[in-house]
Amino acid sequence: MLFALLMFLVMALVAVAVFFFTLKGEERTMVPDVRRMDLADALVKMQQRELYPRLTLRFYRQPLDRNLVLDQSPPAGSIVKAGRRINLVVSRGSVLDKVEDYSGRNIDDLRLYLQGLSTTTNGLVSIREPPLYIFDNSAPGTILEQDPKAGTEISGPTVLDLVVSKGPEAKEISMPSLIGLSLREMASKAATTSLVFNYKIRAARDKENPGTVVEQSVEADKALKQLDPVQVTIASPAARKGYTSGIFEYTLPEYPYVVPVELDVIAPGSTRSSIYSVKHPGGAFSAPFSVQDGSVLVLKVSGAEVTRKEVK
Repeated sequence: MLFALLMFLVMALVAVAVFFFTLKGEERTMVPDVRRMDLADALVKMQQRELYPRLTLRFYRQPLDRNLVLDQSPPAGSIVKAGRRINLVVSRGSVLDKVEDYSGRNIDDLRLYLQGLSTTTNGLVSIREPPLYIFDNSAPGTILEQDPKAGTEISGPTVLDLVVSKGPEAKEISMPSLIGLSLREMASKAATTSLVFNYKIRAARDKENPGTVVEQSVEADKALKQLDPVQVTIASPAARKGYTSGIFEYTLPEYPYVVPVELDVIAPGSTRSSIYSVKHPGGAFSAPFSVQDGSVLVLKVSGAEVTRKEVK
């Protein structure tokens, strides 16, 4: 019985020792400050404290900050149990780490592309304005050359020097005869002729047909250069109840090359159609119209709305 009692006491002591050892738990340690450290160095420092990282990768505006620890949680100085997971936010570098090849792209498309990247790159790559425009057989706005060259490593804010096509050099054009053209026919002629037509409207005189071209400032068959201005006079269309005729006028910025400019009409009931579409160099723009009252005229440049006006 004495032996049995002794064995019982020994087992009880062992059980108590195990119980208190379990209560003691893991050792506690201080979280080190690993911000702005390279990821490899940060991992070594965490391992020394018996802490384990949970990584979140994020694009950052500075290309040289790739693999740099940006933030941590819990913060440095916190007392935690050994074996605790520490959240680390690590830079993947910039979305752009090398200069891309922009040759052959349209400069307006490139501006939109870089603007879209600016939220993550903080304007890391920008275009020196204005670019160098030269005559070339490529479509107007096509990027011909760039500096820095494609593949150049980006180490900080980079400014692109671009050479851009302004289209073929101006050639002589024979002035077409416009007299007698209707508004629809005049719009079709303007779309296919590399001249800048400016319009005015007046009441029809004598035997003039309402709603047609009655005067042109340059006589037919005269030699002109591309984008030379021509004044066109239109006799007011015959009055119709519920319709209004006139000249839509707007002053555009001066462009280094011709851009597509279009005038749409949104008729009552939301029916939308194009009534005038040309390539235009900017400056004074005008177009004739005859539309239902309550319609909305919408001016677009390169597909983007510039202004609108309700016809009352």
